[in-house]
Amino acid sequence: MTGELTHFDSAGQARMVDVSDKEATVRVARAGCRVEMKPETLALIASGGHAKGDVLGIARIAGIMAAKRTADLIPLCHPLPLSSVELALRCDAEHSRVEIEATVKVTHRTGVEMEALTAASVAALTVYDMCKAVDRGMVVTDLRLLHKSGGRSGTYEAQP
Repeated sequence: MTGELTHFDSAGQARMVDVSDKEATVRVARAGCRVEMKPETLALIASGGHAKGDVLGIARIAGIMAAKRTADLIPLCHPLPLSSVELALRCDAEHSRVEIEATVKVTHRTGVEMEALTAASVAALTVYDMCKAVDRGMVVTDLRLLHKSGGRSGTYEAQP
């Protein structure tokens, strides 16, 4: 860790990081989160019996769309030509939750951590939105970067 915040100039003003001197490399980031809910809500999602349709399929599309719009949402993010965005959503009956992982890939001069985090969080919010009529007590939790590779800072793996 460098110990400095890169989005501020020497006068403390917010700035977009200049990546023009960086090498374009393949960069991958994976982020995850969970949506905890009542067992009945999870059963409704898993069975496909929700009146609004395929909750996990729609959340997957929402996450993909969100990754592509990250620079529009996070003020100092660079707009990136994403190579791929994949979302995996899994019903975990034992813990009564939907587990979400987003993996984003690009060949560029800056990483895709924010795109992966945005994809996972918007997918989770979509699950919440689609199910709030039956379970307003759902909790979106544990949003975090799980993996990143490529670029000068090397590889990062989150601890389990």
